[in-house]
Amino acid sequence: MPPRTSSTTARRSARTGTTRSAAGSRPTRSTRSTRTSATTARKAAGNGNGRARQQISSQPWLHQRGKEIQEFGTVRQFPLALSYDARMYSCERLNQVLADTQILYALYKKHHWLMRGPTFYQLHLLLDKHADEQLELVDEIAERVQTLGGVAIGDPRHVAEITSIPRPPNGAEEVPAMLSRLLEAHETILIEAHDAAARADEMGDDGTNDLLVSDVIRTGELEAWFLAEHLVETPLVRAW
Repeated sequence: MPPRTSSTTARRSARTGTTRSAAGSRPTRSTRSTRTSATTARKAAGNGNGRARQQISSQPWLHQRGKEIQEFGTVRQFPLALSYDARMYSCERLNQVLADTQILYALYKKHHWLMRGPTFYQLHLLLDKHADEQLELVDEIAERVQTLGGVAIGDPRHVAEITSIPRPPNGAEEVPAMLSRLLEAHETILIEAHDAAARADEMGDDGTNDLLVSDVIRTGELEAWFLAEHLVETPLVRAW
């Protein structure tokens, strides 16, 4: 049989889809490159569970925006053994208390910073302590709203739109005026909390009732007492 020529080898390679060297022993560089590309394509196509592989990178995805997935003033359905009406009502009342509590917290910090006079040290520390307690209440109230399937109010600009607590002047007031302003804010929240707690109890929302009575009301009453005692005009060293 006559030896195979290079043209015969080329024709057979064309039919089989492979390319061999002139010696006919090993695939050429182009063949190895083709196989490598095919392997890479299979890996990129998937990992066996129907998911495409993604190139790993440590670069954050910045400047993202998305759709609003739940509107403020709505509630989702959770298996809480509470009616839709009960959860909706509690979320509305809690968000009002939440907005006012955030404003009260901000007032405490403002007056903590701007305190003046001979009782500066005592009141500076007291107002900061009360601010920390109010901040804890903010978190507890917000999480109760979320537990009920609602949307807790969180943006300060939104808070400013619905709060019932009057805005103070931008500058510093006299100390008795600062304390009186805090007391009035406390009373506003306490009136709201008492009424909301009673209505939540009537609608079977024991969790909201417990939060308002055990935390919001009792904390507010105690802080109001401490503030009010600083407005009593009494002699310090000699009785009248």
